[in-house]
Amino acid sequence: MGSVPQIPYYNQNIFPETENAVKDHLIIFDTTLRDGEQSPGASMTKEEKVRIARQLERMRVDVIEAGFPAASNGDFEAVKAVADCIKDSTVCGLARATEADIKRAGEALKGANSGRIHTFIATSPIHMEKKLRMSPEQVVEQAVKAVKWAHRYTGNVEFSPEDAGRSDVTFLCRVLEAVIEAGATTLNIPDTVGYTMPEQFGNLIRTLRERIPNSDKVVFSVHCHNDLGLAVANSLSAVMNGARQVECTINGLGERAGNAALEEIVMAVRTRQDFFPCDTHIDATHIVSASKLVSGITGFPVQPNKAIVGANAFAHESGIHQDGVLKHRETYEIMRAEDVGWGANKLLLGKHSGRNAFRSRLAELGIALGSEEALNTTFMRFKELADKKHDIFDEDLYALVSDETMTLQEQYKLLSLTAHSETGETPHAKIVIAEGGKELQAESDGSGPVDATFRAIEKILASGADLQLYSVNNITSGTDSQGEVTVRLQKSGRIVNGHGADTDIVVASAKAYLSALNKLHSKLKQAHPQV
Repeated sequence: MGSVPQIPYYNQNIFPETENAVKDHLIIFDTTLRDGEQSPGASMTKEEKVRIARQLERMRVDVIEAGFPAASNGDFEAVKAVADCIKDSTVCGLARATEADIKRAGEALKGANSGRIHTFIATSPIHMEKKLRMSPEQVVEQAVKAVKWAHRYTGNVEFSPEDAGRSDVTFLCRVLEAVIEAGATTLNIPDTVGYTMPEQFGNLIRTLRERIPNSDKVVFSVHCHNDLGLAVANSLSAVMNGARQVECTINGLGERAGNAALEEIVMAVRTRQDFFPCDTHIDATHIVSASKLVSGITGFPVQPNKAIVGANAFAHESGIHQDGVLKHRETYEIMRAEDVGWGANKLLLGKHSGRNAFRSRLAELGIALGSEEALNTTFMRFKELADKKHDIFDEDLYALVSDETMTLQEQYKLLSLTAHSETGETPHAKIVIAEGGKELQAESDGSGPVDATFRAIEKILASGADLQLYSVNNITSGTDSQGEVTVRLQKSGRIVNGHGADTDIVVASAKAYLSALNKLHSKLKQAHPQV
């Protein structure tokens, strides 16, 4: 079996020496922006992708798969925007094994400080026969061509045999040996349909490393789906058998049942350093904020009992457990809540903070507004928020910037809202919005103030869209916290998410509904179309 090569995809200079420095580096490849976005309703705008990418970079993710450039013009522009702004992480674009797809990916990644093309073709009998309608010989030939095409744009080329978990092992070895010879530097072995068992998948990785003559020239990677709830277990089994890259997503987001959850992979390896021969370079203190950011943007809430990032992940209800934790934390907690970012939101700014302090903190958070005008308007919104909410946290600033980004692009803008709700009385709302310079107003009753508000908006705009999701999350703790609302609308087979934040949840709801309508109005703003 060949040794596992170590490729420093992340800028290593920013990491201090640790006692685990002699351990192998487990590369974290985040595909939230690509595979995560394939969850119906999880489509993101370019600005939202950039916002998440910056958070992943702060977390020291090694590789960020920003999207599928050939999927749409919007996705191309989103990958390009991420490639242009991310400096420390490698930015990756996905491409089918076709020259046109790979050219599109190469063009999108031109501005990347470190770029990678990830190309794939199916290798299982059912996929080759039913989907590709290609012979095994044609698949090998196309795979080799794809890797060589990718080398025109970057030396960092990843190849995936789609549905590897159901592929014939001998044929898989043949394909992978050929693409290594063609120049692939990472081989990603996907369990595309979540079919394999942990022992079986670990054995597959070990077998491939043993049987492929030139396996020592590449990093072996895994990409596991969660159809049977085994994505993390399969990934960790692969790591124990020589895989040194794991493809995963924040909150396990992804198509069908999702992917391996980044936070679970990272903390399993870090917590059990007595067991794993490797470790990641992830700054785990940013995990919770990344989880909240992705949940807020996509509208996919995190279940309370979700490992690491669920609201109950470090809660203790049982008296026996409480007593044990009070006496000695490690009786019932195998990791510290603060190590993954719980309770780490710092008080930063207040109503007396000046423009320079505001600008400096945005810079520290990696937030670039693009123009002095955008900075001024966002600062004014910050002052307005500070009058309502005494304590301003990082999460509030992220929400402000997101809100301002949407404001600068909107066709429909909220001007004023009056909502009335009283026991025994029918809730009522009156709203005034701007559309193309004109002020339009309407009022309506509803089953509640939010329902009345949405009905009033529809009286004006008559969008005909179907409301699929209404979700509310608090951005920080406390009764004065901003509420971040997500609204998911569907029209003519197209699904969009809208977001709004405010200390008044009814106002936040109106902002979110109008945000979604703005996206329906401007189809170019959606990076990856959902049909």
